[in-house]
Amino acid sequence: METVIIVIHLMVVVSLVAVVLLQRSEGGALGMGGGGGGGGGGFMSARGAANALTRTTGFLAAAFFITSLSLGVLAKYNSESGNVLDRIPAATEESGGGSGILDQLRPEGAPTTSDGPQVPTSQ
Repeated sequence: METVIIVIHLMVVVSLVAVVLLQRSEGGALGMGGGGGGGGGGFMSARGAANALTRTTGFLAAAFFITSLSLGVLAKYNSESGNVLDRIPAATEESGGGSGILDQLRPEGAPTTSDGPQVPTSQ
């Protein structure tokens, strides 16, 4: 379910960016929607194209908010309760050695204390 909403969300985001870039700017220098202010060449007038793009932007913005909120709600209910730090095992002292994350990486026969640099030995 979450994957479907993510795919829909991405399609809405790409469409929203494209529609916003098609709209005319305040100065009209970068706009492509409707062609300049004058004689047409398109199937809609400049005003009609602006209204259609504005409505499309509104619908896509509403879809963006709905998918964003639904992804947030799904993430809340699908997450495990507790803090990330609660998942780390507690360090307890066992006969001079710890049981932390780095201690778990140490091989079984390796010494737990070091008085100096450890040098590999051949066996």
